[in-house]
Amino acid sequence: MSARILVVDDIEANVRLLEAKLSAEYYQVSVAYDGPTALALAADELPDVILLDVMMPGMDGFTVCRRLKEDPATRHIPVVLVTALDGRADRIQGLEAGASDFLTKPIDDVMLFARVRSLTRFKLVIDELRQREASGRRIGVIAGAASRLDGLGGRVLVVDDNERQAQRVAAELAVEHRPVIESDPAKAQISAGGPVDLVIINAAAKGFDGLRFAAALRSDERTRHLPILAMVDPDERPRIVKALEIGINDILPRPIDPQELAARVKTQIQRKRYTDYLRQNLDYSLELAVTDQLTGLHNRRYMTGQLDSLVKRAGLGGDPVAALLIDLDHFKKINDGFGHDVGDEVLREFALRLASNVRAIDLPCRYGGEEFTVIMPDTQLADALRIAERIRMHVSGSPFRVAHGSELLTVTISVGVSATSGPDDTPEALLKRADEAVYEAKKSGRNAVVGKAA
Repeated sequence: MSARILVVDDIEANVRLLEAKLSAEYYQVSVAYDGPTALALAADELPDVILLDVMMPGMDGFTVCRRLKEDPATRHIPVVLVTALDGRADRIQGLEAGASDFLTKPIDDVMLFARVRSLTRFKLVIDELRQREASGRRIGVIAGAASRLDGLGGRVLVVDDNERQAQRVAAELAVEHRPVIESDPAKAQISAGGPVDLVIINAAAKGFDGLRFAAALRSDERTRHLPILAMVDPDERPRIVKALEIGINDILPRPIDPQELAARVKTQIQRKRYTDYLRQNLDYSLELAVTDQLTGLHNRRYMTGQLDSLVKRAGLGGDPVAALLIDLDHFKKINDGFGHDVGDEVLREFALRLASNVRAIDLPCRYGGEEFTVIMPDTQLADALRIAERIRMHVSGSPFRVAHGSELLTVTISVGVSATSGPDDTPEALLKRADEAVYEAKKSGRNAVVGKAA
């Protein structure tokens, strides 16, 4: 998997060494020799991963990392701090600044590429979600920005058969989160499918294989995107590399430092909430793309796609399909006499009455303006006529209360009904017959239901 890597170090020899190693693995590499240049390049190129030296004159790596995370354009880019320092205070300071992890000089090539591959996978997911969210904003189906997405108050599942260690981790987390301990991996997998923000696994558990459990979470659709933090001894290099390869998000070295635990947990929960926010926006934009915003019914685009597949299936010997085409009588008079606000109220109320008088398998849609359709799978023409008559009576039988309840309007509808008639029938022909039936209903005096066979 290729990626764009930004290498930042004030020592040219270090930069050239990293550049050579990464280029040999077919990564696209950009370089910067100071903090301000790194910030400018990051904003301009939006790399997939930033390898950032800590000890630089003027603006050190901690400051650069903090600035990157403060900028909405670059805060999603993973940052790995590269340092000759290996002290606890420096690790915690870097994590609190927003760094994803550390690489200690001299750099272990295997750890370097394992970490880069792991972070690149995460970045690709974020990029895809961000791109789709941006598309939603451009076409106006998503508005506003993300509210503050902090990393506190998370639901954390601790999977560990070392009771003393699990209790200690849970006690530390309980200050800011809601931890739950589970020692049985089978029960833990069930729990992970619920409302969980993070799973912490003891990769060195004696009673089960922690990495196999993590792999099971990654293969389960319900938990595929759930962040996983693995507790691993820092000298178990093969286990750490394998953990990153199977999709574990972060490594927590043992013995566990409370501040480092807090920082890494906060980062993972923050990321999950951000990706959840992007996924929810994507789901919302997809829903809006097929939903009429005024009435809440599906729109014509969605109806067309569903009708095409249903008619095709009917033509191949499947169940028949019926269509109702409904037009609100004299709707222009309502708009002209009471205003478009009242007209909108009438459309919303009609949509409610329509949706409450069709079956669960039926598809009520707004066709456009004051026209509506109902697509009815597994329905003969005679059955569709009965349902259409029930809808007509429910609409005309009681007035519509509009203008904040100050006006009562009698509303009637004209309904055309058609149904598929053979293997050569088409969606266009089906709707055309229903449209001709609506015309006949209006011609006969409106407030009527007319069926038209092929």
